[in-house]
Amino acid sequence: MKKFVMAALGGTLAGIIATTQVAGPLVAQENSRNASVYEQLDLFGDIFERIRAQYVEQVDESELIEAAINGMLTSLDPHSSYLSPEDATAMRVQTRGEFGGLGIEVTQEEGFVKVVSPIDGTPADDAGIESGDFITHVDGESVLGLTLDKAVEMMRGPVGSEIIITVVREGEDEPFDVSIIRDTIKLTAVRTRTEGQTVVLRVTTFNDQTTPNLEAGMKEQIELAGGMENVNGFVLDLRNNPGGLLNQAINVSDSFLESGEIVSTRGRNPEDGERFNATPGDLAEGKPIVVLINGGSASASEIVAGALQDHRRAIVVGTKSFGKGSVQTVMPLRGDGAMRLTTARYYTPSGRSIQALGVSPDIVVEQPRRAPATEEEEDEPRSAVNRSRSEADLRGRLNNDSLSEDEIRQIEEDRAKAEASAKLREEDYQLAYAIDILKGLSAIEHKE
Repeated sequence: MKKFVMAALGGTLAGIIATTQVAGPLVAQENSRNASVYEQLDLFGDIFERIRAQYVEQVDESELIEAAINGMLTSLDPHSSYLSPEDATAMRVQTRGEFGGLGIEVTQEEGFVKVVSPIDGTPADDAGIESGDFITHVDGESVLGLTLDKAVEMMRGPVGSEIIITVVREGEDEPFDVSIIRDTIKLTAVRTRTEGQTVVLRVTTFNDQTTPNLEAGMKEQIELAGGMENVNGFVLDLRNNPGGLLNQAINVSDSFLESGEIVSTRGRNPEDGERFNATPGDLAEGKPIVVLINGGSASASEIVAGALQDHRRAIVVGTKSFGKGSVQTVMPLRGDGAMRLTTARYYTPSGRSIQALGVSPDIVVEQPRRAPATEEEEDEPRSAVNRSRSEADLRGRLNNDSLSEDEIRQIEEDRAKAEASAKLREEDYQLAYAIDILKGLSAIEHKE
């Protein structure tokens, strides 16, 4: 018995010694790392004091500290940043759908300010700013090398004031200036209309208004069509939608899905990951959906497009999306400021990350650039230019005796619809293509 106890004690002692031998270097390594961090913080304090005491001009200590904090955050990725109390307040206002500015979503790429997308109906959109444009100067002053927040601050100003931005655009030989008048940006999150038998849902942003606007707009258009039986499908237009609130992207996806995963997020720690699933109920009642995307579709837009694509609930049409597959958390800080920190990546239901890759459309459809009109076209209506004469225009032509008046009227109505589709193709080729897909699916369904 004594031998057994001694053996057990000996084993325990050996375990303690072995654990100590393993843990000892780890503890020493951790202590060394902590010591190095404290040394770096001491170095920061020394530099701060020397700047205060010896810089050629008087400095504002609070601005200096804010710049240091922002520099630390922006070194991580283009979407992490410090928000001053004023910026934090402006951000909260923006998520409610009304704010002042030009109406563009921007990011930073290799030191340059890049337009993610212009927002529909805003001064920037009216001035012709396009997704993918690079802004090099604001009122003649270069923005190269500035933080994104500083560049954005330069573009802010009183409502009604003019700003001149210099733009570099792919396909243009030289940079060019664009004059924009600042205005209050009032976002209508969702605009709805009907083209023929297709309901078009134009979602411009994901803010607190998006899901309620979507539900109300769909209900209104279905009622105007005389019921769901008169609707052949829906186009969910997410082009140039820079994103917004994650919960709104989940709600919009859920509006068209009966079940299954919508999106998952994975952070640094596996236990912090989240999965969001759809609940029963499809606002479209199973009708086919086409989702339109382009290079200005980012973040929340990509969550919706990816979810509907993975579940084969929609056909995705257009061009590759922006590729922002990360989640930012806004954390309040003392003094009413806040920190926007990238805390997770998100993944579509199939488990793919779109970070830096984007959502690839099922059918790639480029939006042709509209050629400038000639002087003749400007002076003469377009329909008159393109119209050709036919037998029906000839004086004394014979009447068609094989059709009734009702049949002739139906043919003329169908022709008018076809001409309206052709006109839409000139105005918005991608949207017309999406509507044609739904027409084709509807025709096949009726034949069956």
